[in-house]
Amino acid sequence: MGEGDVGAALHATMIVVLKMGGPALLSALAVGVFMSLVQAITQVNEATLAFVPKVVVIVGVLALTGPFMLATLSDYTHGLFDQMIAIGGQ
Repeated sequence: MGEGDVGAALHATMIVVLKMGGPALLSALAVGVFMSLVQAITQVNEATLAFVPKVVVIVGVLALTGPFMLATLSDYTHGLFDQMIAIGGQ
Protein backbone atom coordinates (compact mmCIF):
# COMPACT_ATOMS: atom_id res chain seq x y z
CA MET A 1 0.00 0.00 0.00
CA GLY A 2 1.60 3.20 -1.18
CA GLU A 3 1.32 6.73 0.08
CA GLY A 4 -1.25 7.53 -2.59
CA ASP A 5 -3.47 4.67 -1.43
CA VAL A 6 -3.29 5.84 2.18
CA GLY A 7 -4.12 9.39 1.11
CA ALA A 8 -7.08 8.19 -0.93
CA ALA A 9 -8.34 6.12 2.00
CA LEU A 10 -8.06 9.11 4.36
CA HIS A 11 -9.83 11.33 1.84
CA ALA A 12 -12.68 8.82 1.50
CA THR A 13 -12.89 8.59 5.29
CA MET A 14 -13.20 12.35 5.68
CA ILE A 15 -15.91 12.51 3.01
CA VAL A 16 -17.87 9.80 4.82
CA VAL A 17 -17.47 11.66 8.14
CA LEU A 18 -18.83 14.83 6.55
CA LYS A 19 -21.76 12.97 4.98
CA MET A 20 -22.61 11.27 8.28
CA GLY A 21 -22.27 14.21 10.65
CA GLY A 22 -22.94 17.18 8.43
CA PRO A 23 -26.74 17.19 8.21
CA ALA A 24 -27.33 16.79 11.95
CA LEU A 25 -24.69 19.35 12.90
CA LEU A 26 -25.85 21.93 10.36
CA SER A 27 -29.48 21.57 11.42
CA ALA A 28 -28.50 21.92 15.09
CA LEU A 29 -26.49 25.02 14.20
CA ALA A 30 -29.42 26.58 12.33
CA VAL A 31 -31.87 25.86 15.14
CA GLY A 32 -29.40 27.14 17.72
CA VAL A 33 -28.91 30.42 15.91
CA PHE A 34 -32.66 30.84 15.42
CA MET A 35 -33.42 30.09 19.06
CA SER A 36 -30.67 32.48 20.17
CA LEU A 37 -32.28 35.22 18.11
CA VAL A 38 -35.69 34.43 19.60
CA GLN A 39 -34.24 34.54 23.11
CA ALA A 40 -32.47 37.81 22.40
CA ILE A 41 -35.61 39.40 20.99
CA THR A 42 -37.94 38.20 23.76
CA GLN A 43 -35.29 38.45 26.52
CA VAL A 44 -36.26 35.01 27.82
CA ASN A 45 -33.14 33.17 29.02
CA GLU A 46 -34.35 29.63 29.54
CA ALA A 47 -31.90 26.78 28.86
CA THR A 48 -34.58 24.26 27.90
CA LEU A 49 -35.99 26.69 25.36
CA ALA A 50 -32.85 26.19 23.26
CA PHE A 51 -32.22 22.52 24.10
CA VAL A 52 -35.56 20.90 23.32
CA PRO A 53 -35.94 22.22 19.75
CA LYS A 54 -32.39 21.15 18.93
CA VAL A 55 -33.06 17.61 20.13
CA VAL A 56 -36.32 17.41 18.19
CA VAL A 57 -34.72 18.68 14.98
CA ILE A 58 -31.68 16.39 15.30
CA VAL A 59 -33.91 13.35 15.86
CA GLY A 60 -35.98 14.35 12.82
CA VAL A 61 -32.93 14.86 10.62
CA LEU A 62 -31.45 11.53 11.70
CA ALA A 63 -34.75 9.81 10.97
CA LEU A 64 -34.92 11.39 7.50
CA THR A 65 -31.29 10.82 6.55
CA GLY A 66 -30.94 7.41 8.22
CA PRO A 67 -31.23 5.33 5.03
CA PHE A 68 -28.75 7.59 3.23
CA MET A 69 -26.31 7.33 6.13
CA LEU A 70 -26.66 3.56 6.25
CA ALA A 71 -26.04 3.26 2.50
CA THR A 72 -23.03 5.58 2.70
CA LEU A 73 -21.46 3.72 5.60
CA SER A 74 -22.18 0.34 4.00
CA ASP A 75 -20.59 1.36 0.69
CA TYR A 76 -17.55 2.77 2.49
CA THR A 77 -17.13 -0.39 4.58
CA HIS A 78 -17.44 -2.66 1.56
CA GLY A 79 -14.87 -0.59 -0.31
CA LEU A 80 -12.51 -0.62 2.65
CA PHE A 81 -12.76 -4.39 3.02
CA ASP A 82 -12.20 -4.81 -0.73
CA GLN A 83 -9.03 -2.73 -0.43
CA MET A 84 -7.84 -4.85 2.50
CA ILE A 85 -8.46 -8.03 0.52
CA ALA A 86 -6.57 -6.58 -2.46
CA ILE A 87 -3.62 -5.65 -0.25
CA GLY A 88 -3.55 -9.09 1.35
CA GLY A 89 -3.63 -10.78 -2.03
CA GLN A 90 -0.47 -9.05 -3.26
